[in-house]
Amino acid sequence: MFAYSLRRIAHLVPVLLGLTLVVFFIIRAIPGNPAQLILGQLATKDAIKALTIQLGLDQPWYLQFFHYLGGLLKGDLGVSLRTKEPISQEVWPYLAATIELSFCAMLIAVVVGVNAGIISSWFQNSWFDYIAMVLALIGISMPIFWLGLMEQWVFAINLDWLPTAGREEVRDPITAITNIYMIDTLIQGRTDQFWEVIKHLILPSLALATIPMAIIARITRSTMLEVMRSDFIRTARAKGLRMFWVVYKHSLKNAVIPVLTIIGLQTGLLLGGAILTETIFSWPGIGRYIYEAIGYRDYPVVQSGILIIALIFVLINLIVDLLYAAIDPRIKYR
Repeated sequence: MFAYSLRRIAHLVPVLLGLTLVVFFIIRAIPGNPAQLILGQLATKDAIKALTIQLGLDQPWYLQFFHYLGGLLKGDLGVSLRTKEPISQEVWPYLAATIELSFCAMLIAVVVGVNAGIISSWFQNSWFDYIAMVLALIGISMPIFWLGLMEQWVFAINLDWLPTAGREEVRDPITAITNIYMIDTLIQGRTDQFWEVIKHLILPSLALATIPMAIIARITRSTMLEVMRSDFIRTARAKGLRMFWVVYKHSLKNAVIPVLTIIGLQTGLLLGGAILTETIFSWPGIGRYIYEAIGYRDYPVVQSGILIIALIFVLINLIVDLLYAAIDPRIKYR
């Protein structure tokens, strides 16, 4: 397995290099001069030209690319054209916010989706099965931006149960240590702030969890139905085992591989696809960070942000592949 892991990690190099090259050209194909956007509409041509030279944007594209690539090889993600801050330092608070949101969303999606799929397969063609699968279809089809707005309208505006936006109570700001606020509040022993963080997480997490929850429920149901028709399940039931243990211990263990695959893919997609949720709920995540950088034509931020998301996505899928062998002893990697 160790040799397999090294090969998979080696395969990351051409994938990330190709992605870097594609993003490099696409972002520069967008009309607009970063120097013009930074200085504003009233800037003179001389000022724009001077800033363009200062930022190195007057150089040929291949020199810009090799300068950026050389920095990556040294572990340097570059400097933001707009804020003049190193991206490696600037990006972490945004990435931490997205990780926290995605973790909570996937926790909801996995717990609800897997159990809904299991119960639907257990009571196939029952009223619960029909309702769960209809709700799963609605969850896949429902636009996240509409769901987010409806959540705000119902739970924040009409009922006044939960906050509409942000990560924290602005009148009692959190002292950032790891920038993952659930951890930071517990480290400092601030349980009041911890519950405020949870309250701010509920609505965006539910909105973001809708699609993966529905997909996980449908995949779990289909794989469980296939496994529960197997001979070893009939044997287990014939021995008098309780149905709960037959379903959750024997059936789920043999049906978990496809479910685990979907969970890994959806986790990676959440990290890069949370921009709508982050925008609606004013969540300062990496999706909004990259989106705002595109508006300012901040090339290094866009390139580095997408590269980070791609790297996390690939690593998550590597972890999922390695978990296959840990769960199913019949799977061997060489």
